[in-house]
Amino acid sequence: MSYITIPQLAKMLGVSRVTVYRKVKSGEIAATKAGHTYIISNEEMSKALGSELSESAKARIDEAVKKTVREYGEVLKLLGKE
Repeated sequence: MSYITIPQLAKMLGVSRVTVYRKVKSGEIAATKAGHTYIISNEEMSKALGSELSESAKARIDEAVKKTVREYGEVLKLLGKE
């Protein structure tokens, strides 16, 4: 498994290092401390970049789709016929 540093991820995301540090400290981005440096796995990097969804994100999307179908199912059916 390969890793990147917080400054590298910040550059990829187009945000400041401080923003990424805050996300690490809040637990939004998982990182491991190696000496004085935090390192982030490629898997976490993919999640941060939005190219991979976490299980909790998938669950939230599934619930939103179910709710939409429950509330607007008939309208969606009618729109699909056009």
